[in-house]
Amino acid sequence: MTTPSVICPECQHRPGPLAWRCPQCGAPLEIESLPPFDEGAIVPREWSLWRYARMLPVQRRVSLGEGMTPLAHAHLDGIAFRAKLEYLNPTGSYKDRGTATMISHLLAHGAGEVVEDSSGNAGASVAAYSSAGGIRARIFIPADALPGKKALIAAFGGALVEVDGPQRNRAAACVEAAKSTPYASHTWSPYFILGQMTAAWEIWEQLGGRAPDAVICPVGQGCLFLGLARGFRALHAAGLIAHLPAMVAVQSSGCDPIVRAWERGADAPEAVTPSYSVADGILINTPAVRGREILATIRETGGAARRVDNAAILAACEAMTARGFVIEPTSAAAVAALPALRERGELVVMLTGNGLKLLAGAPGA
Repeated sequence: MTTPSVICPECQHRPGPLAWRCPQCGAPLEIESLPPFDEGAIVPREWSLWRYARMLPVQRRVSLGEGMTPLAHAHLDGIAFRAKLEYLNPTGSYKDRGTATMISHLLAHGAGEVVEDSSGNAGASVAAYSSAGGIRARIFIPADALPGKKALIAAFGGALVEVDGPQRNRAAACVEAAKSTPYASHTWSPYFILGQMTAAWEIWEQLGGRAPDAVICPVGQGCLFLGLARGFRALHAAGLIAHLPAMVAVQSSGCDPIVRAWERGADAPEAVTPSYSVADGILINTPAVRGREILATIRETGGAARRVDNAAILAACEAMTARGFVIEPTSAAAVAALPALRERGELVVMLTGNGLKLLAGAPGA
């Protein structure tokens, strides 16, 4: 397989394969000329996301069996829906899809060490896949991160780099390190979003070759949300689905830049001052990297952006756990939005992170 180049959609610059953003204008990069979706190219006996390997322009270099998560029937408060159990991925979150393709790409181009800025699910995932691939991962985390989070990342083999002060200090320290070490960024890497596209293809297969009416997803930086939308677009372009599902972004009322932008008809989100939220995995005050694409996707698909408060999130989390779905509060945010979406038809809700981490004292982020 010939690995395609990455390109800056803003200035058309083509940097090297280890670039994480455009070195000329700073914009996020995209993979040039993705293969079209081909139903006949699915590997039927491969029970991981790599069943779609021929549609993924990256050679599998590391895998822990990510993907092929169940699509379960669920009911809550009289609302029937399908739950996509992304929390059953190897390290307990949807991040593993993107991490598998991103780290495989970096390994193919000689990376011997990576850096990442995350204290939760992304940090744990990058640490685990880096260790599995035989390389070192330095994970930049806040000095006051919960001990359980630090322990989980360390258990997966990550080297913790603790940074004092606000989040921007940690991000700045990681960007400085990325000047000499490949940046395995779940926020910036187009190879991370590539892996998330496979969730849409699985849903299509699991529904018998069709798309649901709507997909409900918790949104922070929006990488899963965008990967799903891109995956369904590929199916539509291949003539395999008649319509794109309405993409619904859910945020916490404590941190809702996408919802605010959508409500006022803006093309891009603005930074908000976050308040306390139990859904810490989507506590992103401004998804500046791909915020415009998130809003454009909502409008293109006839979707929506919804906010839910802490009480609704905790109630949904408790109710789902009582039904056997052990999810973290960030996942429950999507469930909490169901009452406002019951008229949307057939619904798929993305359950993104494992609640066992919360029980162990390490909620995802």
